[in-house]
Amino acid sequence: MFNSIQGVVSGKSAEAAFLLTGGLEWEIAMPATDIETLPAGGESRVFTWLYHREDQMRLFGFADETRRNTFLELLKVEGIGPKGALKIMGGIGQQELERALEAGDLTRLEAVPGLGKKTAQKMLLALKGKLIQTPAASPVVSQYGDLVEALAEMGYEKRAAAEAIARAEANLPSGLDSAEKEKLLFKNAIVQLTMSN
Repeated sequence: MFNSIQGVVSGKSAEAAFLLTGGLEWEIAMPATDIETLPAGGESRVFTWLYHREDQMRLFGFADETRRNTFLELLKVEGIGPKGALKIMGGIGQQELERALEAGDLTRLEAVPGLGKKTAQKMLLALKGKLIQTPAASPVVSQYGDLVEALAEMGYEKRAAAEAIARAEANLPSGLDSAEKEKLLFKNAIVQLTMSN
């Protein structure tokens, strides 16, 4: 529905930012760390997600798409709702969160405000390998992002999926059309990922 909103940052609070666009002021709930990045009185773009239930509607915002993706992944963890996800994200930076998850650093996760031991354990189980960005494989991700996402939905780590696709692409025969290429890449990437597990 809404991908992002661009406007003038008309105000900030501890839990929300206010964005003015064409005479309409949006109240957008955001992690504290993301609110800090917004220039007061300056123009900014906020990536959004709309929470809609029978009794309430709330707009959530993030500094970039990576942060929004982190929020949506956190919502998949049992016991973490939108408010809890914002609190967690406001208590730890993106890279530090990714490092803690990859290293299985339960102690660091438990130190995040709003995270108890049980929820931190659930986060480790659910999110390890899911938040890591793949800078080395960014051309692959931009060209074959749908394949990477499809493999991630099957339970493979995004980084491993992107690397498998990059290796598979290097061994593709020439003369394939795009549909044949994607089909073969997907098949070969699954073979590689299955063998490495």
